[in-house]
Amino acid sequence: METKNNYNPVVHFEMPYDNKNRMSDFYTNAFGWKMQMLGEEMGHYVVAHTAETDENNMVKTPGTINGGFFPIKPGDPPQYPSLVIAVDDIKKAMKKITDAGGKLLGEPMEIPGIGKYISFIDTEGNRLSILQPLNM
Repeated sequence: METKNNYNPVVHFEMPYDNKNRMSDFYTNAFGWKMQMLGEEMGHYVVAHTAETDENNMVKTPGTINGGFFPIKPGDPPQYPSLVIAVDDIKKAMKKITDAGGKLLGEPMEIPGIGKYISFIDTEGNRLSILQPLNM
């Protein structure tokens, strides 16, 4: 995936869940999404395939995105749906975020087979994330 014209596209969404089976059943039955439940080693994340994907689990149709669900963590700050934005260089993007008034949440983490990822808070208090995919 290449970003062109200095655009950084939204490539993923994330939402919290309280009960992964109930959540999975809802989105499968209501929208036909295919849900892939990952194990403890991946934080019980659930990948939501909202569009047809290729052998690398990348969407085939331009303009479509997949997403995922994470377990609500009691005691953490409120958890809401958020978007993930693709960037070419995570370190440069992190600097741009802080220079523009955003606040990074921790340090970048490596998501095996996917890329580098970090969450941030924008100037309006929204939690979002950036991702430098492996192929960038």
